[in-house]
Amino acid sequence: MTWDEKLYARLKGLYRTNDRTEEAFRKVTERLSSYEPQEKGEACGLTQEDTMLITYGNTLVSDTAKGLQTLSVFLENCVGDAISHVHLLPMFPYTSDDGFSVVDFRQINPELGTWDDVSRLAERYGLMFDAVINHVSRSSDWFQKFLKREEPYTGYFIECDPAADYHTVTRPRALPLLTKVETADGETYVWTTFSTDQIDLNYHCPDVLAEILDILVGFCRKGAKFIRLDAIGYAWKEMGTSCMGLPQAHELIKLIRDVLGRYAPDTRLITETNVPQQENLSYFGNGHDEANLIYQFPLPPLTMYTMLTGDSRVLTGWLSQQTPPSEETAFFNFLSSHDGIGVRPTEGILTEEQRQILIEATMKNGGRVSYKDNGDGTKSPYELNISYQDALAGPEESDETRIGRFLAAHTLLISLQGMPGIYLNSLVGSRNDYKGALESGIPRRINRPQLCEEQLETWLKGGTNRSVIFKELIRRLQIRKKHKAFSPAQEQKVYMLDSRVIAFTRSEGPERILVLINVTGEEVACRSDLIDGTDLLAEGAAISEGELVLHPYQSAWIKKVPKEETL
Repeated sequence: MTWDEKLYARLKGLYRTNDRTEEAFRKVTERLSSYEPQEKGEACGLTQEDTMLITYGNTLVSDTAKGLQTLSVFLENCVGDAISHVHLLPMFPYTSDDGFSVVDFRQINPELGTWDDVSRLAERYGLMFDAVINHVSRSSDWFQKFLKREEPYTGYFIECDPAADYHTVTRPRALPLLTKVETADGETYVWTTFSTDQIDLNYHCPDVLAEILDILVGFCRKGAKFIRLDAIGYAWKEMGTSCMGLPQAHELIKLIRDVLGRYAPDTRLITETNVPQQENLSYFGNGHDEANLIYQFPLPPLTMYTMLTGDSRVLTGWLSQQTPPSEETAFFNFLSSHDGIGVRPTEGILTEEQRQILIEATMKNGGRVSYKDNGDGTKSPYELNISYQDALAGPEESDETRIGRFLAAHTLLISLQGMPGIYLNSLVGSRNDYKGALESGIPRRINRPQLCEEQLETWLKGGTNRSVIFKELIRRLQIRKKHKAFSPAQEQKVYMLDSRVIAFTRSEGPERILVLINVTGEEVACRSDLIDGTDLLAEGAAISEGELVLHPYQSAWIKKVPKEETL
């Protein structure tokens, strides 16, 4: 099948009608004609050396440099090669939602720097760009031209009848779905899934599709090795449906995968779909045609539940069922990010009573709970807004307990099958930012503190709690890099040795590493024939008796390499 035939067939799967397919084919082909196809590089798949740092371009601030330059200084001075990739959260001009209401995808927010700063960062780290392509800012040039009724922008957005029935539509926030605006032709209503400042794009319009595909290929030519498709499940709307995860949304992802496969074949797609587990897994497609990676959204709340209760059974049961569908795919494991800890992904895994433990701990530990609109007049918990360190321990608990749980949770994160992503504020041990959340009125800002880079370096070099967390996480990441058993695609087997312990093995050829994590504040004597080898986290201490006493919240990586058989 030629490229033209493949593209046409994919567009037909999206638009279903010949007229719209032919229009889209013509416009997409014209838009992409300025790019030359590229051959796939010789680089192999993801390895144990691949770890993603998640950060805003202005999480670290300085009086002498802009955000991206300041980030580069910190990475060079403190992180080095312990991290291989950096996810830059939206770095474009914006008007609200901390970057997720983009004004112009082709420009860098001048407060962060320039495209040259991005290029310099890309010389040392693989970069993930955020593609916030479900919506744009109402201040964007596209929407302003829509309001003036200029072509082709009249079709860029979704105009709606406010009297229609929208009760089936999935809503991530308890806000109005439609927003009234004044155009050159008079008053109309537009679709706004997330806020009145975030106007949803209309992918029924081929001009929108061609524009976005051009932007995504442009991202790759600017240095992106990963493209994160933000809120992609909401991209296609059909009245009378949930407008979430529709077949056309999956066809759109397949189309993006095809286009990048031709023009940027070394770029990986990752889908951000904060939904229940089985629905989330559907974004792998058949394992070869949609996302290369998907977020493991159940992992943050399930790890939190495990650490709070000291009971590993739910998490162990869930982990035992996790298998990526092909060698081309991998889980993207994370515990915290710029967003909160999702509650919806626990549906079908935790009971209502178990979820309530998370909600009560969040409120007790200084966090907030955000709710979604169910469409029937009721609301339900959507996410927990709290720093991950505070999510795991209350103010009455000791620093030893808090740090112990936090390091145990992050050791789980970097041990699991898949690619780990570590939030910068977690890496440096940040706590709840009450001031930021209060002054902004944005609950998510409790986990988005900005830090003075110079002050942070001083803290990390001293004897602070931040220093303890940072140095140990960096040490464990450096150990992880040396062992192929931790490569994302390598085998993982989960065991139930004790309800107080998380236990699984990672294996590559003759190398096997047994991961043991005590999730309680008490000593646990763990017994198994698997306990035989050396503990990588304890500087190679030998263990050969089939038993290991784990101290409170202790983790162990027990490496066993069978002796070569002699003839």
